[in-house]
Amino acid sequence: MSHGCAGHGIATSADNIPGAARNPEPELIHLIFMDIILALKALIMGLVEGFTEFLPISSTGHLILAGSLLDFTGDKVKVFEIVIQAGAMLSVCWEFREKIMAVIKGLFHDYRSQKFAFSLLIAFLPAAVLGVLFNKQIKAVLFAPLPVALAFIVGGLIILWVERKSRRGLSYSRVESVEDMSMMDALKIGCAQALALIPGTSRSGATIIGGMLFGLSRRAATEFSFFLALPTLFGATVYSLYKERALLSAADLPLFSIGTVAAFVSAFLCVRWLLRYISSHDFSAFAWYRIAFGLIVIATDYYGWVAWVD
Repeated sequence: MSHGCAGHGIATSADNIPGAARNPEPELIHLIFMDIILALKALIMGLVEGFTEFLPISSTGHLILAGSLLDFTGDKVKVFEIVIQAGAMLSVCWEFREKIMAVIKGLFHDYRSQKFAFSLLIAFLPAAVLGVLFNKQIKAVLFAPLPVALAFIVGGLIILWVERKSRRGLSYSRVESVEDMSMMDALKIGCAQALALIPGTSRSGATIIGGMLFGLSRRAATEFSFFLALPTLFGATVYSLYKERALLSAADLPLFSIGTVAAFVSAFLCVRWLLRYISSHDFSAFAWYRIAFGLIVIATDYYGWVAWVD
């Protein structure tokens, strides 16, 4: 991981600095400074991941834009961005630990637990299959600031449309609890989640808003989005680590750890806040944020105020 150079590793080395052997002290200070800067960037990226993963505003989109602003880009950074999602995933495991343990214990004898687990599996499959098939093409074409900005705007407009239908009474909730979902409900939400392969769309936004469109209550759709994150983020992390294992080294562990811990703490706070928020608010504020943020990215790029890195 480097300061904007895809080919470099995360770790710095005196071998890469001319004259290091002749005058080691200034170079040592420089290396320490560079390590601190990289650690701060990893910390910021972890906080961005945690605060945005479970909100309908796209964590991937924010990470791409934040990485561009921080000059924190490259192939290894893309692996880093996926791995730190494990921190966000663990925060959900902790927040819903009683529910998760009850499901695990009931897998062999409780029908509702079995049904819930199977619903998660069904909802997980569409994004998993399409992600494996089209991962390279998506990263090559869509992992850039302007496509992300457009996805932000389109996603915001869709949220406003869904919330408008809800306010006008044109939609209704027939599923109040995640345990009451049918297999078809799970499949539909899984297909909605697959749309989040487009960076800037938002995995949580697609599943929550999709769930509401398909008849889930706001809370049921939000909770199912949290639970669906577990196999989705875990699968993405394991797949990415295996596929890109040649890029990684033991020297990367400190920065990956910083990002993961930061993501855990911020995601934990965000999940608790969101569950309170949806009890008395809709998602319109997030929609307007998405639209405004997307327009700002497009405007700053057009006028050259920010040199977004593609």
